[in-house]
Amino acid sequence: MTDTKQQMKLGAFLFNFGHHYAAWRYPGTRAERLIDMDFYRQVARTAERGRMDMLFLADSSSVPHIQDTATDVSFLYPESTSVLGALSSITEHIGLAATVSTTFNEPYNLARRFATLDHLSGGRTAWNVVTGTKEAEARNFNRDTMLEHGLRYARAQEFLDVVSSLWDSWEDEAVLFDKEAGVFADTKRIHPIHHKGASFSVEGPLNIPRSPQGRPVIIQAGTSESGQHLAARTAEVVFTACEDKAKAVAFYKQLKALLPQYGRDAGQLKIMPGLLTFIGRTEEEARQKQAEFNALVPPEIAVSYLSKLLNLDVSGYPLDEPLPELSMEGNTSRAHLIMEMSRQKNMTIRELGLHFAIARGHLVLCGTAEQIADQMEDWFASGACDGFNVMPPYLPGGLEEFVDQVIPVLQNRGLFRTEYTGRTLREHLGLDRPASRFTALAQT
Repeated sequence: MTDTKQQMKLGAFLFNFGHHYAAWRYPGTRAERLIDMDFYRQVARTAERGRMDMLFLADSSSVPHIQDTATDVSFLYPESTSVLGALSSITEHIGLAATVSTTFNEPYNLARRFATLDHLSGGRTAWNVVTGTKEAEARNFNRDTMLEHGLRYARAQEFLDVVSSLWDSWEDEAVLFDKEAGVFADTKRIHPIHHKGASFSVEGPLNIPRSPQGRPVIIQAGTSESGQHLAARTAEVVFTACEDKAKAVAFYKQLKALLPQYGRDAGQLKIMPGLLTFIGRTEEEARQKQAEFNALVPPEIAVSYLSKLLNLDVSGYPLDEPLPELSMEGNTSRAHLIMEMSRQKNMTIRELGLHFAIARGHLVLCGTAEQIADQMEDWFASGACDGFNVMPPYLPGGLEEFVDQVIPVLQNRGLFRTEYTGRTLREHLGLDRPASRFTALAQT
């Protein structure tokens, strides 16, 4: 399938009450509706009404510090595949992406879960592949400490290889349903995978036939060197955090340039940075809205959140001085990004805390719908991205504002679809349906 790159891709990133740290306090947020089917039905149908490519759900498996739950709701994550299973029955076109960790799961169970979702949704699922990063998560899964960074990525690579093999273990033609002959399946087209590796031993095959997309779409977010190589080898969408267009262009070129090493071309990987928007009828109104949100974040709360993102407690350092030199060895790409910004812009801990409480290092645009569309078009035309993962500051209203105000501008400019033309998420994104590796082997 060809992708002319004439239209951008748009995802809707759902994150409890919204992506701004103080979203739950904002008057327009229905804070009592966190795990509520009516809430998810409303946001899903809004995104589908906007002809967006997919819904994207984050996930996590720990409460870092119980004392912080008095003011912090960022740990609240309903189990993502359960939510998508429910949404698959009330949506028709929009893709459904769930985050699941390779550090705290087993490949066979995950392969079954996503294959089932892909069947139930008619081919609309995606797996956002992440590795564990928090010590609190490790302690919930029979471990005292988190695996070292390199080991996490090695495990993730093996995990992905096993899952992909399981998804391919039934060839497309394996199911015969020959009632007259009494033959359900061609056993020559069902394959054990016989995997024995450093982290996993899996016999296979999967006990579910191949799903509508062949394999669910693979999403990743790594920006480290090892993360980029993993993405270049296996990802079909990369969700990244970048606030600077020049850096985004450089990242785009760098990651796309890695693809030929793995026998892939640029059209097989879509790069979609996160985008948080404050939309107003005028620029002044939009900035006033942003100021209202920011006023709901006390400095000490912002610093507590900054500590979580850094995986280091910085609350004991002076608020109005820059971060001291801290060891980042084995830390996340987000933590490295924060330290880099601290050094380059000489920002104080107070300033950093508020800055990352707004959008966690993602692009923030504030203005009228036309102004926001202008900047999105500029990034897209400049080769900084293939589209955006939209992060409403609050839900459901923030997503409704984007769909009702910004998307029509993009559509009028020919930058975004006016109707769905495909059925599966792969078709929305312009991605080919992969053949089973076992079919390919049989043909060689």
